[in-house]
Amino acid sequence: MSTPIEALRSREVTALSSTDSPAVFAVKSLLLPILPVAMLSLCLFAADAPLRGGYFLIAVLTFLGAPDVLGLARIGPGQEPQGPALLEITGRWCILVALIAIVIYLSGVARTLDVGLLAVWFATTPAVLFVGQWGARRWLMYSLQRRQPQRAVIVGITDLGARLEAALLADTLLRTDIVGFFEDRGASRLTARVSAPLLGPTRDLADYVTRNHIDHVFITLPMSRDARILGMLDQLHDSTASIYFVPDIFAFNLIQARFDVLGGVPVVAVRETPFYGAAWLMKRLSDIAIAGAALLLASPVFAAVAIAIRLDSPGPVLFRQKRYGLDGREIQVLKFRSMSVTEDGKDTFAAAARGDSRITRVGAFIRKTSIDELPQLINVLEGSMSIVGPRPHAVAMNEHYRRAIPGYMVRHKVKPGITGWAQVNGYRGGDDLESMRKRIELDLAYMRHWSLWLDLRILIKTISVVLTDSRAY
Repeated sequence: MSTPIEALRSREVTALSSTDSPAVFAVKSLLLPILPVAMLSLCLFAADAPLRGGYFLIAVLTFLGAPDVLGLARIGPGQEPQGPALLEITGRWCILVALIAIVIYLSGVARTLDVGLLAVWFATTPAVLFVGQWGARRWLMYSLQRRQPQRAVIVGITDLGARLEAALLADTLLRTDIVGFFEDRGASRLTARVSAPLLGPTRDLADYVTRNHIDHVFITLPMSRDARILGMLDQLHDSTASIYFVPDIFAFNLIQARFDVLGGVPVVAVRETPFYGAAWLMKRLSDIAIAGAALLLASPVFAAVAIAIRLDSPGPVLFRQKRYGLDGREIQVLKFRSMSVTEDGKDTFAAAARGDSRITRVGAFIRKTSIDELPQLINVLEGSMSIVGPRPHAVAMNEHYRRAIPGYMVRHKVKPGITGWAQVNGYRGGDDLESMRKRIELDLAYMRHWSLWLDLRILIKTISVVLTDSRAY
């Protein structure tokens, strides 16, 4: 059985590759944004309505939001659309439509729209997206299989070179033949296992590429001004092969790794927040929508709990605890008081234990059911927290564990959440070192693989955990 982290890592990656053909690149990036807009246009055409006003706003929001919520079209190797894919598309589509509906309502144009027409569009689009991906993959497979395979060589029999070889051979859309490797080290010094043959030392590279019509050269050696690297590049100037440096960034603890250009200077983001640009907007809008709705629905519970706490023991109904938020800045987290004491967590903090004498009678119930966390919906609306994210720890606890667990503070590259990936996978409590290590590992896995669909999964799983977790106290 796979662990929660392996489950995240096994999710199919739909990132664009620099070696994708123009056709693959276009289909991956544009298919899912275009199909919903095309379906909206078709519905409008059938109803003899123009694409303007509120409908035009919906089309623009759909096109801009689809890449972040729906992702890229899954047309890569091993990504044949199946039943579960349709369910995921439907879930993601519901999230996107809900966010668009909020914007349309706030803009004041909702009353000018035909609800029936939009209902048909909403109901039919997931199936169109599913069939569209299936058809696009079939078309690409057919067209690319008629193309001559690309010939490539890899410089460096390294672990990275072996990983690259396996990736290229597995990608049936790229259709790349690995002719062989070039390496200067002797066989006794090579530890990586590869299937393609060793073609010779790097001094023979340029001549081999020219004589054998090689299309791609992948260099997996360290990028530096080493004379050997510079010599290879000078010699390859006489060939028409595309040359790629493959940086070994896997040695780092990667969080949302990506390539970018700053003022014309290429940079590699090794550790970055997943929430920037449209992703930040989608995350914030979903937080506001969910927190606002939850506060409205839970208002009777707020009143009942406040009265019960007042009658049960002296002290405030709410208390504020200092915790670390985004970028390690201190925030004040709101909670219903469940103990006879109100430690702010700034200098000292003692986690609750089973049978803790500090927990009141009402406190035992609201902690068991997680009702004590409900006031954090206010933190979400004010912007210091998110609905889903790494759970914030008391400042004193943070200062203790940041020295004991490498990468502990990386979790603060995102806003803390009311619930998180660690909490729904059995790490809801416990402050021993091993439990905390596992919790941090799960938090970092969440950051690596974040999506709105993952947030929805965590929210659904949270309900199950709250209702069935016998370890909460």
